[in-house]
Amino acid sequence: MSREQLIEMALNNKKHSDAGTQEYVDNIVKIPAINYYDREIWQKEVDLIFKRTPLVLGVSKEIPNPGDYKSIDVLGIPVLILRDSKGDLRAYLNACRHRGAPLVENGVGNKKRFSCPYHGWTYDEKGSLIGISSQQDFGDLDKSCNSLVSLPILEKAGIIWVILTADSKVDMEKFLFGYDGLLEMFNLSDWHVFDTRILKGPNWKVAYDGYLDLYHLPVLHSETFGKDFSNQANPYEWGPHQRVSSPSMVISSSEGEDLIPDYNTINDWPLEHLMGGVWTIFPNVSIASFMGGGRSILLSQLMPGESPDESYTTQYYLMENKPTKKQEEEARKQFDFLEYVVEVEDYKTGIRLQKGLKTGMIKDVLFGKNEGAGQSFHGWVDKIINTSDEDLPDLYKD
Repeated sequence: MSREQLIEMALNNKKHSDAGTQEYVDNIVKIPAINYYDREIWQKEVDLIFKRTPLVLGVSKEIPNPGDYKSIDVLGIPVLILRDSKGDLRAYLNACRHRGAPLVENGVGNKKRFSCPYHGWTYDEKGSLIGISSQQDFGDLDKSCNSLVSLPILEKAGIIWVILTADSKVDMEKFLFGYDGLLEMFNLSDWHVFDTRILKGPNWKVAYDGYLDLYHLPVLHSETFGKDFSNQANPYEWGPHQRVSSPSMVISSSEGEDLIPDYNTINDWPLEHLMGGVWTIFPNVSIASFMGGGRSILLSQLMPGESPDESYTTQYYLMENKPTKKQEEEARKQFDFLEYVVEVEDYKTGIRLQKGLKTGMIKDVLFGKNEGAGQSFHGWVDKIINTSDEDLPDLYKD
């Protein structure tokens, strides 16, 4: 059904392209400007969204083999993700049950057992405590009651989701609303991780607004790539997740030529043409496709920083195939270009606009009828913040 959905969206785009229109929502919506800088609101977003919602914390290809692990800090929470001997993923709090010391430093590696560098307590891939150094001196302790703290984890479509709440009752598959079926069409589980970079940016919602917004492309990016793009956009929703694509029918070939597709042969279209646009995964990820040095995507993983005014974005540059030396040079240039566009054009603008909002003289920011994706995003932010732990699982039902 996923390819059929892609074709249905393409035909809808064609309808709008022929008419010179786009999808509209009913009204202009006002969002209180204080939502972008108030510390109490920001803290609620961190606690009630980022610490309760499944977060994309990586891609499968980062840890493809049994014993591979990835250790990261997420909003001050140390997380250990590992692939066990059966090939399944597990996630734990990266903290020894003795005193809370991290078992491994941040990064990637390969281990079958994890020994605490502080006192030498040892855990296996299942998180079970299997060794207490000098236990005869330490005293009797039931090892089975002192396993690592497990975190809910899901691997789908070559992407890794983790919930930062150990006792969460959220059904992670229902949270995806079937969106993972479309993400599977990227086939990311087989893609090559070419490079990753980290950028500092504005408030996380300021940054995320930009990922959902094609309205600004011809203006803000006029000196880089924006002149080649329409400011129109058609949003498609799966729960809180969205795809935003232009109704424009111009597509680019692998040689960089602009082509007008023949809709009489739409069933034969290559996937890269059907999957254009920006795919967002609530609350913190966007995926944009590119051609150049081979088929590639930029997966941007957005996290709140240490204050409402800042965020950090990890950019993954993924390639369908391991590049040749020439393709590697082209990909490096493209990644440099994309980093410049995001950091110097998008995020610099976001940091500057925050100053205007923080004066308090602007009471609301506006999302027009042509900005339905942004309206939907802020609607979900409010909906999740105002949902109790008990009722949260019911929010993600079809």
